[in-house]
Amino acid sequence: MDAETLSTIILLGSFLLLVLIRFPIAYAVGISTVLCMISMGQNLVTLPQQMVKGVWSFSLMAVPFFITMGVLMGTGGISEKLIALANSLVGWMRGGLAMVNIVASYFFGGISGSAAADTASLGSILIPMMVDEGYDADFSTAVTITSSCEGLLVPPSHNMVIYAMTAGGISVGALFMAGYLPGALLAVALMIGSYVLSVKRKYPKGDKFSLKVFGKQLIQSFWALAAVLIVVFGVVGGIFTATESAAIAVVYSLFVSVFIYKGLNWRGVWKGLESCVGTLSIVLILIAMSAAFGNCLTLLHVPAKAAALITGISSNPIVVILLLNLILLILGMIMDMAPIILIATPILLPVAMSVGLHPVQFGIMMVLNCGIGLLTPPVGAVLFIGSAVAKRPMENVVRATLPFYLCMLAALLLISFIPAISLWLPALTGATL
Repeated sequence: MDAETLSTIILLGSFLLLVLIRFPIAYAVGISTVLCMISMGQNLVTLPQQMVKGVWSFSLMAVPFFITMGVLMGTGGISEKLIALANSLVGWMRGGLAMVNIVASYFFGGISGSAAADTASLGSILIPMMVDEGYDADFSTAVTITSSCEGLLVPPSHNMVIYAMTAGGISVGALFMAGYLPGALLAVALMIGSYVLSVKRKYPKGDKFSLKVFGKQLIQSFWALAAVLIVVFGVVGGIFTATESAAIAVVYSLFVSVFIYKGLNWRGVWKGLESCVGTLSIVLILIAMSAAFGNCLTLLHVPAKAAALITGISSNPIVVILLLNLILLILGMIMDMAPIILIATPILLPVAMSVGLHPVQFGIMMVLNCGIGLLTPPVGAVLFIGSAVAKRPMENVVRATLPFYLCMLAALLLISFIPAISLWLPALTGATL
């Protein structure tokens, strides 16, 4: 066994071992990197240098701003407005509150960009409401957690910014525009599944559709939805960069939450900022450690070896794409979303491009795969949050979620094999592809 192979085994083997024994992911990345560098005889002084290099990015500044925007808008009375808007739009259908849950997640996801925030905020309102209307508690929780993944696709998603930075040379504006149709496709797939189950179980309908009521709720929700328009069209139109748009969005969300919707006071703003610091510290240490980890991967030629291994199984693009999805789904079951993006992108993106996948399309695939991973044990953070909010045993929620896993996988396969779902809107709006 040559030295390069041994170092590769040490790097990946120690990392997987630490992850499987539930070691904190950032430290698992750091420890495996240190062990690999020692095995390669590298000076450990380069470790902090690579870590600093990883976070020394102007584009990365958009991440804390988008996280702050999501927290301010999510705690500023936005949830109720978006639920009312969704109810006026789809509440008339069979299983109306399930449809409201799914559509509200699409709207709210465009503000929070976080599946966990979506589940905690909308779930605390909609799950009890659905149960009171006669819906099964586990079904209500399953709808909530699966629809929350729409927020990972719908811009502005800070995970898209992390992917763009990791992939290198990918337009954040193109990724933002690329997320709308896949997010809508996921919503439609979940609505179909909800409708079938609602008809079978005879869940209730809501009030008849009223254009007047919808118009009223749209006006009341305008200030919340305008935040997304400012960010997305500002970036795509070239008015400002993703980082500048994120900073503007924070100021705007602060103004709307405090002075227009009045869902936050200044004490609440300070508390929200404290939670942002905690979230951001986790994200930044992951990015710093992953930069050093990625440097080891490059030195050991792991991306090229992975590409050769996967294409060696089959040169058929369909088989390779299915293998990529399978790998990402498995990673999603044992790791959180940001580490997967940071570690797997340099390895799998060259393979994806070798079979004709566009980097933007692959980014959408990766984010949705990671989103499904958030709903699966043993590391499914959103699954845990949904179970806690609904006060339901996790195994019951998983059982109720099984039909929705199929809906999500159907959407994933369509996104994987129909490039236009991800690329048509960026091309139409002139975003750089």
